[in-house]
Amino acid sequence: MKVLNDTRTAFARELGPELRRPVGLLFTMLLPLLFLALFAPLLPDTRSPGGETGTPWQWFVPGVLVLLALSATSGAGAYLLNEMTSGSFEHMLVTPLNRAAMLVGRVLKEVVILLTQAMLVLALLLPTDFPIHPLGALAGLALLTVFGIGTGALSFALALHCRKQQTLFYGVQQAIFFPLLLLSGVLLPITQTSAPTWLYALSRTNPATHVVDAERALFADEFTETGVLYGTLAATTIAVLGVIAGIRGMRNAQA
Repeated sequence: MKVLNDTRTAFARELGPELRRPVGLLFTMLLPLLFLALFAPLLPDTRSPGGETGTPWQWFVPGVLVLLALSATSGAGAYLLNEMTSGSFEHMLVTPLNRAAMLVGRVLKEVVILLTQAMLVLALLLPTDFPIHPLGALAGLALLTVFGIGTGALSFALALHCRKQQTLFYGVQQAIFFPLLLLSGVLLPITQTSAPTWLYALSRTNPATHVVDAERALFADEFTETGVLYGTLAATTIAVLGVIAGIRGMRNAQA
């Protein structure tokens, strides 16, 4: 019960400032919305890879949601670095709050914001011909939640590791973010027929690729696709590794 209470306390502490500054939600949505605005005019002339039926939106939008998860949660550690600079993080460390609960509360705040942003994106697409299947959409958002937990926790773990060299955090974060994004096939299809062999093989080693494939299958209401299994395994693995690394880093942090 103490861990649950501490998690709730940490979550409320982190979410409070975000509720007072809702413009921050729109700021972190800027990149995905920009891609939607710039690529949407080209979608009518786009064909889904493999010749699947359905509108081009059906292929593009789930990838944009994964892009939103990457852009919103991979930089979460920057807020922690700011707290380290101001000294407020040290004040938290000397409180009786459970260290693991501190990490989980922070991650849950990032996930709540991510889901809010994802639902706003879907709401903006209601006037379009993007088909929303309720069960598939819920499953897709659940998978996005698991993926966001992992990337957010890994971002916090990186921030804790780079506490004494804060510029290193931004260098590593960008060096990981862009390859994950570009190799995931979010914007352009990376298939055996459309990409060089080496690029296709490299994309299949990218966990974000499998998450994108799973999101596209789920939002198309195709639960039996093998991509759903691989994407779920990839997202779950990232979440487990991220939470373990984040909790370990939080417990080793010195006030």
